[in-house]
Amino acid sequence: MSKLSLIGLGKKFGSTPAVDNVDLTLQQGEFVSLLGPSGCGKTTTLRMIAGFIKPTSGTIEMNGAVMSSAAMTVAPEKRGMSMIFQSYAIWPNMTVGQNVAFGLKLRKLGSAEIETRVNRILDTVQLRHLKDRYPAELSGGQQQRVALARAIVIEPEVLLLDEPLSNLDANLREEMRSEIRRLHDAFHITTVYVTHDQSEAMVTSDRIVVMNQGRIEQVDDPVSLYNVPKTRFVAGFIGRTNFLDGRLDGNTIVFPGFTVPAGLAPDSASLPARPSFSVRPQTISIQREAPADRGSKWWVEGKIAERAYLGEYWEYVVCPANGDLRIRVSTAPTEIFQNAETVWVEIDPRRSARVPSPEGSNP
Repeated sequence: MSKLSLIGLGKKFGSTPAVDNVDLTLQQGEFVSLLGPSGCGKTTTLRMIAGFIKPTSGTIEMNGAVMSSAAMTVAPEKRGMSMIFQSYAIWPNMTVGQNVAFGLKLRKLGSAEIETRVNRILDTVQLRHLKDRYPAELSGGQQQRVALARAIVIEPEVLLLDEPLSNLDANLREEMRSEIRRLHDAFHITTVYVTHDQSEAMVTSDRIVVMNQGRIEQVDDPVSLYNVPKTRFVAGFIGRTNFLDGRLDGNTIVFPGFTVPAGLAPDSASLPARPSFSVRPQTISIQREAPADRGSKWWVEGKIAERAYLGEYWEYVVCPANGDLRIRVSTAPTEIFQNAETVWVEIDPRRSARVPSPEGSNP
């Protein structure tokens, strides 16, 4: 039996659908992120799971029991879930230890067991030495650890996190996303994590649910989502990419400014009349000389139109000799080319992904 199931879940505010016919199943101990831009429906979905919002349609089930439907909603405090908000919501008048112990006291556990469990979780989040401090005396990262400890110590059936790292600076966010994954691996609590930051989702998740305009675009593990996007939205939202939109002409694909052999394309036997490809900048290389043997690659002659040094890599924009297409390429910091320099771009079609064309044809 699945741990948590969303079945045909929908929510309208007035006549506007915020969440539209969402189907999703989580297994016990799975970490799933809801990822998407602002307004895509991810937070509304999380709040329906928590019981704060009643669905307009569909159901939410946990362990096979209905938690929410259009007709009924189990109260949040009776769901066996913990939720961590953007603002942490830790009490400023309580010490770290008192904050963490609060949920256990509500459950009327004995003082000895409360002390044992609080100390154990504070050891896990590396805050035992700050047990008697107040939130105002803690850094943002330490406050976030207190919120995590308080949510986990009651051993919830499902842990819900609503953009918990958005108030932290970049370095702390990077540290805390790894901490969240470490804690998940330690406790194996079924987790739903809402974020608009793809890096957070990629680091923490077993699976990522990409949402757009209230609907699910794709559900997959991070590697598959990045390398095999099923839609243009997913390809463009997860990482950076180039969209090459072409036209099939016999054994050739005609792109703006250049042509390539169609037989080298992935799944070439099933190419539509208007094939489109997502090509990641880091899968492309730049050469100064024309290739003696083009082999299984696509080669494009062009000029460097823009360049930017970003420390860990160079980012170039190459424009084909004929056409206004702009191809973004990421290279090692030692590979230096000048603006307006004539170069050859090498694209390995086996590392591209077929996506729907702008007109919406099948990939």
